Amino acid sequence: MNAADAASPAAPVQSVAPASRAVPEQLLLLPLRQRIIEQRLGVRAVHLHRAGHPELSHRFAQDTSENIYSVSKTVTALAVGIAADEGLLQPDDLLSDHLPAPTGGYGAGIEAVRLRHLLSMTSGSPVLGFLDEQRDHPDLTSLLLGTDLDAEPGQRWEYSNGSIFLLSRVIGERTGQSLRDWLMPRLFEPLGILNPQWHTTRDGHSWGATGLHLTSGQLARIARLLLQRGEHEGTQLVPAAWVDALHAETSWVATGDPEPETAQYGLGVWRCTADGAWRADGALGQLIIVLPAQDAVVTITSRLEGRGAAEILRAVWEELLPLLR
Repeated sequence: MNAADAASPAAPVQSVAPASRAVPEQLLLLPLRQRIIEQRLGVRAVHLHRAGHPELSHRFAQDTSENIYSVSKTVTALAVGIAADEGLLQPDDLLSDHLPAPTGGYGAGIEAVRLRHLLSMTSGSPVLGFLDEQRDHPDLTSLLLGTDLDAEPGQRWEYSNGSIFLLSRVIGERTGQSLRDWLMPRLFEPLGILNPQWHTTRDGHSWGATGLHLTSGQLARIARLLLQRGEHEGTQLVPAAWVDALHAETSWVATGDPEPETAQYGLGVWRCTADGAWRADGALGQLIIVLPAQDAVVTITSRLEGRGAAEILRAVWEELLPLLR
């Protein structure tokens, strides 16, 4: 399967309002909360934002700062859009135009990799950043740049922390700052996220792909930013066109996963089976679910062990989505 070709979308989940009277606003989360408890879905917090409606939330646990895992990838994708808007890079730039060759030169094929391939995880690099010897490598950048590709860029999708890390490194190379520090005045501080922690590699570079720590309330602010196409309180923090590009029809690539909720990946985000919905998704059930048709966004933090987050998504589709008229 050619990952550069968009897959046929899975059959959408239909949002059909029940025939009974509208559920009172303050009770909208109740059916979802009950299912979370009954099915032991490990959810720690749920936030619902709908344009023109009061914020709704429920916490099952204390709202402490937690690793949002691969939702970090979506934050890094936002950083790429901000950097492009500032003229530091463009998504179709070659990676080799931004990061110099390591000692020994680029690996075979690396000079054909574009930043867009890194965003969509179709770079073809076998260094995925999950093995201990990769995560703990003293110079992960050189390891990635110096390793031969095992697929032509754009031809195969493979889930990769390494690819997203290279985007963090590109921004670091262009700005002289870590990704976290560069984003402070551009994204985090405007959202009231004053001291986020972000794991680094052994040589001090923000991971980009994982390791950002936020509370559920802070994550919900990023969720609203996505729903509002990069706008926050009258200020455009991320270009609206870039937020649109993350989940554009031309951005989706086939992952080959039989699970419908993970069948298509865009630029740092996933396509959902619910009609028009897309999401940021991190391990153990960290979710930002953007619902454009309902002008709503759902933020969920979880500790779901041993089961996929698709179970939480299906709970949202069946217990909450039909109530959002």
